[in-house]
Amino acid sequence: MSTSFHFRVHGERLAIARLAHGAGWPDWARGRFVNFVRTPDELSIVCAEVHVPDDVVHERGKIALGIVGTVPMTTIGVLAALCGALAEARVPVFVISTYDTDWLLVSADKFGDARRALEGAGHRVEGELPAIVSSTG
Repeated sequence: MSTSFHFRVHGERLAIARLAHGAGWPDWARGRFVNFVRTPDELSIVCAEVHVPDDVVHERGKIALGIVGTVPMTTIGVLAALCGALAEARVPVFVISTYDTDWLLVSADKFGDARRALEGAGHRVEGELPAIVSSTG
């Protein structure tokens, strides 16, 4: 794929949480970036890590890099190319697609590697690693 993308780093660290399939939407799932996916097996939630209770199964320290602008749903090979560049750099990725665009979530400790891989593949990455925020309750 020869298209280059402009990525913007989301400004808060995220967590990916797992609840039972039948669980309701929890009050703690909030922030400027929230994603819910219910399957027959689970309810997965991505939200600000500072809000996720310690007793919930989750992984913290995820950094979201979003493609700026709209990526038409008819575009072929976007995720394959982006994930391929990250795979070559040995960066695990968790992908979220919305109606308009795609988000790549990487661990904070791999953020530098992800940035170098994407920039090395011709993409632009705007923003820095978000600071760690302590839980407020």
